[in-house]
Amino acid sequence: MNVSDALRRQLAPQGRLRASINLGNPVLARRDAPEAAPYGVSIDLAGALAERLGVGLDFVVFDSASQSVDAVADDRADIGFFAIDPKRGETIAFTDAYLHIEGWYAVRQNSPITTTAEVDQAGRRVAVGRGSAYDLFLTRELRHAEIIRAPNPQAVTPLFVEQGLDVAAGVKQQLEMDMHRIPGLRLLPERFMVIRQAMGLAQRRGADAHAFLAAFVESAKANGFVANALRRHGIDGATVAPPTPLA
Repeated sequence: MNVSDALRRQLAPQGRLRASINLGNPVLARRDAPEAAPYGVSIDLAGALAERLGVGLDFVVFDSASQSVDAVADDRADIGFFAIDPKRGETIAFTDAYLHIEGWYAVRQNSPITTTAEVDQAGRRVAVGRGSAYDLFLTRELRHAEIIRAPNPQAVTPLFVEQGLDVAAGVKQQLEMDMHRIPGLRLLPERFMVIRQAMGLAQRRGADAHAFLAAFVESAKANGFVANALRRHGIDGATVAPPTPLA
């Protein structure tokens, strides 16, 4: 994976790699205080990519996936870490997945809902994080239930409780963290989607930049970098995506 000056300019045109970081997904990135440095799997991958390019690294940090996507699409960041989705693919060129993450539903302990199939019924209201992978997915898939959008994933369960909604949808790890703080909730017994988490850059950065980023992701999966990052940060419930043959 040799890096020419032209390729370096495509990926980091300002001389430093600007990585868009979404704190709304605790599987990928977290920070312990508003002024603290972020840490997590996506942070580690961004650092490895900057090292491979031979450039410095800056983080552009957001609370939601939609903000993170917009930053890359608008050239306020060079690369980001996103769930693959056809809507986002209008502006973002994705690598293949490096992680698989599960989307789950939470309900109250006394809810009559017992399966994921029972969620999509008329009169039921589902809380989601605006612009998240599961918002985009459920917007396409739900035919009868109403979607109520919170400003970010961390606000989903509080909104669900405050407005007396029927279901909270999100990344399993975020819902489990919420359940430790808010009693009387339970997860439904099966996931409603698998989120394919990838790296991405703006489509206009070009085919060479995309091919380099795709090869970087495949290398990080194959050499154990992603698996080691999951272990280092104590992440359960996410799995390394299988290898993808490169053209």
